[in-house]
Amino acid sequence: MLISAFVLGLLGSFHCVGMCGPIAFMLPVDRTNAYKKLSQITIYHFGRLLAYSIIGLVFGLVGKSFYLFGFQQQLSIAIGILMIVFVIIPQHTFNKYRVSKPIYKLISKVKSALGSALKKKTADTFLTIGFLNGFLPCGLVYMAVFAAIASGNALSGSLYMAIFGLGTIPLMTTAIYFSHFLKGNIRQKIQKAIPVFVVLIGILFILRGLGLGIPYISPAPIGDMVSSQINCH
Repeated sequence: MLISAFVLGLLGSFHCVGMCGPIAFMLPVDRTNAYKKLSQITIYHFGRLLAYSIIGLVFGLVGKSFYLFGFQQQLSIAIGILMIVFVIIPQHTFNKYRVSKPIYKLISKVKSALGSALKKKTADTFLTIGFLNGFLPCGLVYMAVFAAIASGNALSGSLYMAIFGLGTIPLMTTAIYFSHFLKGNIRQKIQKAIPVFVVLIGILFILRGLGLGIPYISPAPIGDMVSSQINCH
């Protein structure tokens, strides 16, 4: 599943460029010194990865509570269904019912802090911008969060989100250096592939939850494996 995190980040970065591209373009990097510019961009990405890792840690703990109560299989199925539902149902439907309304105030504060950070050029500016950037709302981040919950523990959740963030780095870095690096039609084709991949990940989570005994894809529940080993002996 960790491979899916990187691929989701890589494909999702085409979406990220559209959503977070303006922030990347406005980074107060030193354009006269190539080495300094690269180091500043690296610190910016580190800030994003730190934010994603913390988010994964928190939601991984949420997933662990489900696992402790023996709901790991059901949780995996529920997460898979949610991922598919979020792809199938149009975004304006969620906006209609104001699903994200409770976090609007927090988002507003993050945006205000980002605006203030973008005006500075101190050493910690790029870390702050990247860290705050990681907390901005994004559909692809939500999908990765679902996977972090299904991971079942804090470390795995944090690792999943960090690898997701790593997947976004190549394209986001290119966006900082070249504002028009891809033609619109190519970007649109890749954008269309993202929902398909999210649905595939959702199906994998459902299969994993069903415990069909398929190695690596849908392993049998631990209890079933233990009982089968006992019967063999």
